[in-house]
Amino acid sequence: MKTISLLAAAVAVALSGMVAVASAEPVMTATDAVRGVKQSQQIKPQYKKRVVRLITDEAPGTVIVDTVNKYLYLVEGRNRATRYGIGVGREGFGWSGVVKVGRKAEWPTWTPPAEMRAREARAGNKLPAVQPGGPDNPLGARAMYLYQGGRDTIFRIHGTNQPWTIGLNLSSGCIRMVNKDVEQLYERVPVGTKVIVVGPGNKQGNVAFDDRGVDVLRTLFGG
Repeated sequence: MKTISLLAAAVAVALSGMVAVASAEPVMTATDAVRGVKQSQQIKPQYKKRVVRLITDEAPGTVIVDTVNKYLYLVEGRNRATRYGIGVGREGFGWSGVVKVGRKAEWPTWTPPAEMRAREARAGNKLPAVQPGGPDNPLGARAMYLYQGGRDTIFRIHGTNQPWTIGLNLSSGCIRMVNKDVEQLYERVPVGTKVIVVGPGNKQGNVAFDDRGVDVLRTLFGG
């Protein structure tokens, strides 16, 4: 009973510290609050950001993308990773491989490939040749461009203005995240970061990772 009481007290202290930190942050506007509520309501609980126990030999800082389960992991250290929910390529657009972040952009311009524009035109959808960055841009708030052998693969990790697509197979091969998550990942992932995309074709080679689920203590205490 004494151990349980001590743990409860520690949790209470941690939670009070979280409240103190939150109160020091800038005040959110009414518009931001409404946008945040709408976004969170559209994302299934299992795809929200979590600190998890991830067993892997990959080095800290590596990004692992599990296109089957719709998760992106940022390896933090021994047996620890931050897990984000993602949307991935629809049938026929899945892929795998080991790539690197070749460049990054805030509020990126969207230039749909000619093949995509032609494909969408056949379906009755007219895409712009170029769409400037902004809230209505399909690439969202941030984009990390994935390169292989020094060349752009045309695939990206990017935000989305359609948070309801997280957890679905709808893209043309890009990896999409909600804007709040991609903004955080963008700050933590430098150009040159190794990205392992585990998907169809097994072109990523041998990569071992085992998601053991939410790490409750590290989530609470940030360890």
